[in-house]
Amino acid sequence: MSEHRRKPPQPQGGGRAATRRAAQQPAPGRRAAPPNSAAGHSRGEETRHGSRADARRTTQRGGPGGPGGPRRRPPATGPGGGGRGRRDNGRPVAKRFIDYPRAGKTGVRRWIPSWKLVAGLCVSFVGLIIGTVGVALAVVQVPSAQKASVVQKNVYYWADGKQMVVAGGGNLNRQIVQISQIPTSMQNAVISAENASFEKDWGVDPMGIARAVVKMAQGGETQSGSTITQQFVKNTYLSQEQTLKRKATELLISIKVGATQEKSDILAGYLNTAYYGRGAYGIQAAARAYFDTDCAQLSPSQGAFLAATLNGPNLYDPYGGQGPAATPEKNLKRASDRWKWTLDREVQVGRMDAGERDKWVQQGFPMPQKPKPATNRAGQIGYLTDLADNYIVAHSKISKAELDKGGYQIHTTFDRDKVDALAKSVEEVRKANIKPQVRDVDQFVQFGGASVEPKTGKITAIYGGENALEHFTNNADYTGVQVGSTFKPFVLAAAMSHGKRNPSLGERQTDRDRTLVSPESVYNGNNKLTLRKFNGTVWHDQDGKEWHQKNDGDEDKGLITLRTAMQYSVNTPYIQLGMDVGTDLVQDAALKAGLDKDQLASLTPTFSLGTSAPSAIRLAGAYATFAASGKQADPYSVEKVEKDGTPAYVHEAKTAQAFDANVANNVTDVLKTVVQAGTGTSAQLGDRPVAGKTGTTDGNRSAWFAGYTPQLSTAIGMYRVDPNAKKQEFLSMRGVGGKATIHGASFPAEIWADYMGKALKGQPVLQFDPPQPIGEKVYGDGASPSPSASPSVAPSASPSPSASASPSKSPSSSPSPSRSCGFFDPKCKHGGGNGGTDQGTTGGPGGGTSGPGGDTGETPTPGPTRRQPGGLFGGPNG
Repeated sequence: MSEHRRKPPQPQGGGRAATRRAAQQPAPGRRAAPPNSAAGHSRGEETRHGSRADARRTTQRGGPGGPGGPRRRPPATGPGGGGRGRRDNGRPVAKRFIDYPRAGKTGVRRWIPSWKLVAGLCVSFVGLIIGTVGVALAVVQVPSAQKASVVQKNVYYWADGKQMVVAGGGNLNRQIVQISQIPTSMQNAVISAENASFEKDWGVDPMGIARAVVKMAQGGETQSGSTITQQFVKNTYLSQEQTLKRKATELLISIKVGATQEKSDILAGYLNTAYYGRGAYGIQAAARAYFDTDCAQLSPSQGAFLAATLNGPNLYDPYGGQGPAATPEKNLKRASDRWKWTLDREVQVGRMDAGERDKWVQQGFPMPQKPKPATNRAGQIGYLTDLADNYIVAHSKISKAELDKGGYQIHTTFDRDKVDALAKSVEEVRKANIKPQVRDVDQFVQFGGASVEPKTGKITAIYGGENALEHFTNNADYTGVQVGSTFKPFVLAAAMSHGKRNPSLGERQTDRDRTLVSPESVYNGNNKLTLRKFNGTVWHDQDGKEWHQKNDGDEDKGLITLRTAMQYSVNTPYIQLGMDVGTDLVQDAALKAGLDKDQLASLTPTFSLGTSAPSAIRLAGAYATFAASGKQADPYSVEKVEKDGTPAYVHEAKTAQAFDANVANNVTDVLKTVVQAGTGTSAQLGDRPVAGKTGTTDGNRSAWFAGYTPQLSTAIGMYRVDPNAKKQEFLSMRGVGGKATIHGASFPAEIWADYMGKALKGQPVLQFDPPQPIGEKVYGDGASPSPSASPSVAPSASPSPSASASPSKSPSSSPSPSRSCGFFDPKCKHGGGNGGTDQGTTGGPGGGTSGPGGDTGETPTPGPTRRQPGGLFGGPNG
């Protein structure tokens, strides 16, 4: 036989060979190998000879293909499937309602849900939402416009707990009017400005909400995305909190209202419940508050303005609101722009003809009437309640709209006896001296004052004007009136805290490089001294001119101590001291004492002489810091606010050590000299120790006296301004009361002494903490420690609080303009060339009028643009 004949088949058995042959079998579903192939032969052999162990091991390795190999499809069930159930890893499993994790899958695929499962979940979720919304819509109640218009009164209490007045919410008639009584032009203005799709939407605007979200996400202006329906619904809630629960409720009610009520009813409800400012809820109250007419008589122009107030009444009332951003000037600009935009918008959406729009624009902005306080706020009550309201809005979570709805019990810090005493002291001086029927110059004279308790900051009394029903500006709060030489104590405090700079070193010096200044330091007090930098070089203004500071009456005082310069309010030592210390540190001292940065002037050299315009409240509070040995507490007017027996706001006492106690005590000791034997002798209180300072500004436009005892700090200011003038300006007080000039030592000090005597009657006579020696006796420019340059003593043993009877008439290089500074104008520094002189005027080179930083004696140049100073509690009119 041939050696090449085929070998007979090898015997088949178990073991590794069988397992290997099993792994070589094709996966289920693949086309089988031809019968004569090796694969087919092996499969047949495996079927005949493979053991159960081999099959089990094959299954454990992932199926016929071994580890990671393809798996054999489970036999089908049902007809033709042999009746067998589905298998998972070779084992039959029961069929599940939710197949997750997925049976018959391995790896990641086991955890990926099938499309059936995803679709089922989506349908279930939508059904759940629809069911929840349906239940919610059935449960929530549609608000009533009548109910939403209900307001309550606020009750104000004196510091002793006795009721002051019931006022606030409910001052105006909140009559609900039908849509037929609201002019179509008013309706069109609101729809155009607030919700142009109002007549077509379903109560909510998903696209509007989406646009608002996108706008805010892009860093744009915050938008509400609310429809008129939503705003109507929101107005029915006392709380305006931005929570998910409130927003969800608002959306649900809005949908229900939009589906069940007529559009005209919704619009009427919104216009009858919206807040328009001035305590006016509803269109009828708003028409009366702003234009003193029924809403049916509103013109399209007036309607466009009232639609603008809905955008934020605090910022759109032309007569101002709360906060530094709500000044009359800024509000008027905003309101005028929004009014014009609303008219344009009406044309754009087809609710007004362009010709009619042009007619109203040509007639100009419809200026509303001035606010009218409620009749029960006569006298000082209106100023007190407004001051409390402003403080609450600025320091709590209670909004102005919520406060105007009423229902609050407001406990103030005001002492009724002190308030009455201050008003009586002012009116006695006014009645005895100010006679507008006799002298035209006596017209428009204004007084303002405030008392603050040292160590606590409680505002115990204010004088805001003759009558809150007639004079609407609170003179105790920010008015823009410069304080003059009452600012000098902050210069002295900075000098004793940080020291005089070393002339041999650079601009930036640490306190270690400086020399602390003693009140006995000597400076040149002569008139028209050349102002110098701290290093001795001549200071020049932006035009390259030198500055020659003038003293009161052009008097030369010679070499005097800082104590004596304060005593007689000599300007030249203190403007030079401010240069030696640095006006930035003078500003820092003023801020630490408690003045508001928004009420401070720009840092020209005359900053040290009082070109700033802090309010009477702030000035009294800053002087209280010295009275309390350097401990500063912000003035406040509200102890707590309650509603329905629950506290809505409680004042938290906060104090800070603004100055070293010895620095403050030395300032007090110097200011005692002013009252004992200086310009402030008319403020003496017998054996009761008093520290204080007079202040009179350039052009005799304002006069101040600020002083304190250990128990009470008070500031009194006086100025002239015509409240009815189209352009508000501070006017000269020369000739007022029959006097040649008005000084801080005259009427303001007289009022101060009379009031403080009444306010402190029956209280113990307390002494100030004694000062300890401080600093070194330094010599300013032009002074010398040589024997021939010993400090001079003021020539008069009994110094007169007033200067010469006639104004200074030093030669001027150019005529002095007669323009006064604008009322509430922060850019105008109100005599920046000499804001701090006491009965004196400034002079430039050779007696000219050019002042530091380009300011002039009568016509100051605006400093750097800054935020409009707001009142102590948020508004210029406090």
